[in-house]
Amino acid sequence: MDRLLAMEMFVRVVETGSFSKAAREFNTTQPTVTKQVAATEARLKVRLLNRNTRGVSLTESGALYYEKCKSIVRETEEAESVVRRRESQAQGLLRVGTSVAFGRRVVVPLALEYMARNPQVQVDLSFEDRYVDLIAQGIDVAVRMGKLADSSLGARFLGMNPWVMVAAPGYLKKHGTPKRAQDLSAHVALIYSSVVGDDVWRMHTPKGEPVTVPVTGRLRSNNLSAVLAAAREGLGIALMPRYVASDSLAAGKVVEVLPGHALPEQEIHAVFPSPKLVPGKVSSFVAFLQGRFGEGWWER
Repeated sequence: MDRLLAMEMFVRVVETGSFSKAAREFNTTQPTVTKQVAATEARLKVRLLNRNTRGVSLTESGALYYEKCKSIVRETEEAESVVRRRESQAQGLLRVGTSVAFGRRVVVPLALEYMARNPQVQVDLSFEDRYVDLIAQGIDVAVRMGKLADSSLGARFLGMNPWVMVAAPGYLKKHGTPKRAQDLSAHVALIYSSVVGDDVWRMHTPKGEPVTVPVTGRLRSNNLSAVLAAAREGLGIALMPRYVASDSLAAGKVVEVLPGHALPEQEIHAVFPSPKLVPGKVSSFVAFLQGRFGEGWWER
């Protein structure tokens, strides 16, 4: 028998003066409520209520039990209310996970803005380029690139992460500017090694035809900042997310190569441990991120 439910039913029987009225409040039958109260009396080995045709009345022991039960029920309701209110609001410690480059360049400024808007939230940022088990690492929400595998995780689509091909003006002046995708094979590539098939660049021509080009180069790195630095120094042509190159493009340190060709894009998702009973702080942060990755977001 659920003792708390039995207490709640007993309290409402006393306060309504009727087993049937209490039953309607609990969306159950009058015999069910009667059995709960009778079972409580049997367990305590004491009569709590006097029953007659006019209704019910408390015995002396019943009155004492009623006061204690009323207090327990009230405290339980307050405890549940506190938890529900906390979970429905943006407050507490929010643990956010993301990749290193995207986290430093994009997520950090967004997280700082979110914190300014939500002073009751503390943020713990974790940067990892490897796959992280959210539950094992205690991550509340992660911002991830690429298509998501089927899983029990909750997720919200945020936008797309476009890529761009760049080189320093000095490099192109010395080695020539590629006119076609196939020309890249004769150039020095700066290879970002954290992408599957990193030494094979894929794109579509201006006519929409798919092209696959094998590339080689002197520098290979799993760090996008290193790849960008090499491109700025004129050491070759690099393929990278547009958000990484945007400032350098704006400053003229690098220029776009083969601008008419369409390069791959990655989906951006907010991922959290479960799609059910999502805490308020997670829902709030995800809602804040949605709408931040529309057209041209990398320039803002």
